[in-house]
Amino acid sequence: MLIQVELDDAADAPQLVVLRDGVDTGASLSAAPATPNVLLGLVEGLQLGENTLTTNLGGSVSVINHPIGGPVFTGPQIQPWHCGNADASDAQCNQPVTYAWLYKSSDPTAAGLLPYDPDNPPADVATTTTDNGETIPFLVREESGYQARDKYTIYTLHKADEAWTPASPQSQWNGRLLVTHGGNCRGDHDTSSPRFDDYAGTIPANPAIEQSYIAALGQGWAVLSTAQLNLGHNCNLSYQAESLLMAKERFVEQYGALRYTVGTGCSGGAITQNMIANAYPGLYQGLLTTCTYPDVMSTATQFADYHILLRYFGTIDDIPAGFPASAQELPVTQDEIAFTTARDGTNFTVAQQNAIYGHPNGIVNAYLANDALFAEAVDPQSSCGGISDEARYHPDTNPSGARCDVLTFMRNMVGPRQRFDLNGNDRWSANEVLLGQGFAGFPLGNQGVQYGLGALQSGLITPDQFLALNVNIGGVDTDLNVTSQRLAPDTPALPNAYRSGILNTIVNMDTVAIINMTGPDPGAAHDSVHGYWVRWRLEREFGHRDNFVHWGGATPLIGNPSFMNDALFAMATWLDAVEADTGDAALANKIISNKPASLEDQCELIPGQMCPEEAMMVFGTPRTVAGDDIYGDQVQCQLRPFSREDDYGFANDGLPAPFADWTEAQWLQLESAFDVNGTPMVCDWSKRPLQWQPTITWLRYQDELGDMITGGQQMSPADYPTGWASAAFRKVWEPGWQADPTR
Repeated sequence: MLIQVELDDAADAPQLVVLRDGVDTGASLSAAPATPNVLLGLVEGLQLGENTLTTNLGGSVSVINHPIGGPVFTGPQIQPWHCGNADASDAQCNQPVTYAWLYKSSDPTAAGLLPYDPDNPPADVATTTTDNGETIPFLVREESGYQARDKYTIYTLHKADEAWTPASPQSQWNGRLLVTHGGNCRGDHDTSSPRFDDYAGTIPANPAIEQSYIAALGQGWAVLSTAQLNLGHNCNLSYQAESLLMAKERFVEQYGALRYTVGTGCSGGAITQNMIANAYPGLYQGLLTTCTYPDVMSTATQFADYHILLRYFGTIDDIPAGFPASAQELPVTQDEIAFTTARDGTNFTVAQQNAIYGHPNGIVNAYLANDALFAEAVDPQSSCGGISDEARYHPDTNPSGARCDVLTFMRNMVGPRQRFDLNGNDRWSANEVLLGQGFAGFPLGNQGVQYGLGALQSGLITPDQFLALNVNIGGVDTDLNVTSQRLAPDTPALPNAYRSGILNTIVNMDTVAIINMTGPDPGAAHDSVHGYWVRWRLEREFGHRDNFVHWGGATPLIGNPSFMNDALFAMATWLDAVEADTGDAALANKIISNKPASLEDQCELIPGQMCPEEAMMVFGTPRTVAGDDIYGDQVQCQLRPFSREDDYGFANDGLPAPFADWTEAQWLQLESAFDVNGTPMVCDWSKRPLQWQPTITWLRYQDELGDMITGGQQMSPADYPTGWASAAFRKVWEPGWQADPTR
């Protein structure tokens, strides 16, 4: 553990002794030349649990030492778990820290970092000039180890012949830390490796553009990542936050105090940044997001609608052989994969289906989202790392097997399904009854959603099509099978989704600087609207989004390949200015008031302004077609009584309309489609989502005995650790945000 001791008189330093529970720790502390009365040093040998540190000169502090394998606050860890590292010394996958050397070649055709042998140094080592003007060989030291049962890696631009201590870091390090992430969303039960490429798990890296982590190293940044910060390996917000917390602690102990930390990443890498910044504020000071989604549950809601719509419009198992599994394999035409006769015999053209999806390329978008993302992530029978085929769940042959869906992986946050709802209806499946326990709760629901309503009102689909669609759309069960009944969200999973931050309410994101990069919608399950969800939610909750800068470019999905590096250095300028502000203003105000005038919304297509939504191809979702608001967080709407006086595109209001009045039989059919416990109910999109609540910061999921606290409990407010950010970024985090009761 790295400790700091401030002496009244620097002359007392030689007499200082640090004790743990009254016993001399033997710790050696040293001071930086500029601050001779402030000493730093590592204290070894802490026992697990509570320790009291004192000095012979006075002062004491109580600290709790957690196992290096975790947990710290996440609760009982997911089981089973397989350690894939051959040198693991225990079931927590711990192994000794290792170091290696890398270098950047002076050969412009040699991409990335290459292995470096100090005993046989290559002749093509490049040089780099850091942002403090120091020119040195581009040598990088790689530190790798295991924490929280998984691997972390730290890169530092390093002078091989100089010491580096927390009190006296090497001069080329600028005090900044860049954290990288990975895309997708999975829940593996084994070890993996960190991801460092900018678009990891989403699109191939562009060899012509230097990766931002290498550019950062060349400027003097340190770079860190962990396997659990790859959402495609670990889709659990609490595990990710804990992994980042532990890795940052390791960094500060070994390398020194941080000025600030910036995250970077695409797709799942943006999800991770956004969710952690909202649920565990302070771990990042800046976010660089692209291919952006705000969180996992907003995305899952849209993709769940895709899942059931695809199965209504056609048989998904009949997809032609060779259909692309990712956006990398496009293009493909919608006519190649569209089914024009729905499972109930109703005919829908390709254009009509797209109108219901809310996207001009909706059919392809839905297939890619479902096959490559939703079905694999949410199907309990899908494969996951560390679980053999024999050990995996099967509803018929192995109902007690390991379920590989991400909701099970997030069970500590969402909680198990309760057996009976408020009306006494039994919600458990036969397998849950057999096992005597509920599976992980499903926070999503589609009760009251009037699919295709906007298309009906516009005359794009007929009343018969609208009626057939909503009567037969159904929902899904715990095995992701389509059911005839609409899906009702589980309790406590629904409120816990908002509370825990896996549905990002944004309410705690005013204390982080954000640069978001957007390109035109590629129609490949990465809708450009997802980045706007973050922007719009900030505007809804705070009345502005002045801490959010939006860059738009011509390259689909990412805007421009150069944006990531440009944004990195722009963010440094922004956070440097905030850091220099030593006034008493709130951090949220400092971020706004110190934003450089040159750092503003920009559009590669139209200089001097943010790209219009039309240029970025901002489209809708099945729920916006059904009347949803723009924010994308209605995982289950609040309900209101069905009314025949609503606009269903008919002439019953006496105004011109595309269609004649419905018959009484049709009205009754439509009302039955929205039956909720005997009453026809539809969405009231003017209200906050059902059981919405603001995300609570710094939740822990275990009590003092280590038992799980389902849904989490807020930890006691505390000052942020001194060495984790400069003084301007530190603040006491505490409850206090209040929802607008009118929404």
